[in-house]
Amino acid sequence: QVQLVESGGGLVQFGGSLTLSCAASGFTFNNYAMNWYRQAPGKERELVAGITRAGGNTNYADSVKGRFTISRDNAKNTVYLQMNSLKPEDTAVYYCNARAPATYYPSIIWGQGTQVTVSS
Repeated sequence: QVQLVESGGGLVQFGGSLTLSCAASGFTFNNYAMNWYRQAPGKERELVAGITRAGGNTNYADSVKGRFTISRDNAKNTVYLQMNSLKPEDTAVYYCNARAPATYYPSIIWGQGTQVTVSS
């Protein structure tokens, strides 16, 4: 069964840290670029961070640069999002996403999401 399972969300105070994990199964993990998205209430889902298949390149939304770090462990089929200096505006449901060329099936996979709440 193809799936992504996020964990590590929760309630944290302003300035605190959390690490999200996303465990993949049912597909060849290292064939997929991995991304973290988030969606706050009333807002569109936005890309937070991405990492290439081998982990050699990463990209970040301007709003999280310098505070968040994405990494992956292909031996463990897991991608991480280390979040530091959290702000109330980081409050959202965070989703793990796997993306491969259209020749792969499935080419896009989503996790169920994990809630992150930052109190002021």
